[in-house]
Amino acid sequence: MLAARSLTKEYPSGSSALAVLRDVTFEIPQGQFVAIVGPSGSGKTTLLGLLAGLDTPSRGTVVLDGADLAGLDEDARARLRGEKVGFIFQSFQLIPTLTAMENVQVPLELRGETGAEPRARELLTRVGLGHRLDHFPTQLSGGEQQRVAIARAFSNQPRILFADEPTGNLDVNTGATIVELLEQLNRESGSTVILVTHDLQLAERAQRVIRLRDGAVIEDRPSTRA
Repeated sequence: MLAARSLTKEYPSGSSALAVLRDVTFEIPQGQFVAIVGPSGSGKTTLLGLLAGLDTPSRGTVVLDGADLAGLDEDARARLRGEKVGFIFQSFQLIPTLTAMENVQVPLELRGETGAEPRARELLTRVGLGHRLDHFPTQLSGGEQQRVAIARAFSNQPRILFADEPTGNLDVNTGATIVELLEQLNRESGSTVILVTHDLQLAERAQRVIRLRDGAVIEDRPSTRA
């Protein structure tokens, strides 16, 4: 589903270059739930941006569901993301003037799909918010807002889902519930899930853990629960 090959990302720093990622290589099969962990500054978010085609590497390649991202222009990468990729962010990124239902419907309506309303209702019910459909983000708790964000991310039935610190703004118990929800949707939908987190305990809920330090992969192993 996803292959990173010798990924390197450098930024100019005076007369030299600062390497944020160095020769990162791995493959992730379809349907796997993978956690990418590491301390702040280890390159986790930079790596996620490269894997999703939001940024381009200095060297190396990313192949996403058979498409070499280096061979695509920005518009083609955007189309690929719209068709195959879902995102969940730490800050939820909900539209404040739209209800939970309307937030989930947005990706479907942008794609011109019919049946957006019943699909949004079904997904919100699956994440336990069937009774909060008409509430605005400010009327929802942090955990509920993240559930809306998860429902929205799954609305286009993505082949792969990227979650960047989705529990970072939540308390421990709510964060664990969110990861359980990702596990459940991963099993039911078959979507590949890549979770970036600094929380090692939550990371062990995935099937596989990739650990970064100073921009390099120092460990790639099955989780303790796998």
